[in-house]
Amino acid sequence: MESATTVEFAATARTLTREARRRQLLAPSFRCPPRLVGVDRSIRRRPNGAVVSIRLQGRPRGAVVADMIEGVVVANDLRPPAADRVRTELWTALEHATGSTHAAA
Repeated sequence: MESATTVEFAATARTLTREARRRQLLAPSFRCPPRLVGVDRSIRRRPNGAVVSIRLQGRPRGAVVADMIEGVVVANDLRPPAADRVRTELWTALEHATGSTHAAA
């Protein structure tokens, strides 16, 4: 199990922000770690957006990326089928950005 690095996290955050804006969605800010102890992901809503906080330490890259994508979905209050479509599109965008089938976190 390879853990995500902060450099990978930052690159993934930039890609997700760009892709959310391309789809005219709210692009949340990303930070690590969450302020809440013992959680892997938290979201704080702000008047001008949202902050998605992700725990990186000791977690596989795929779990971190999945939490980041889910943060975009939650920040935009997306429901199926739009939520499913956006998840798939964001995973695909990350695969293209990294040139692999396993997006880096």
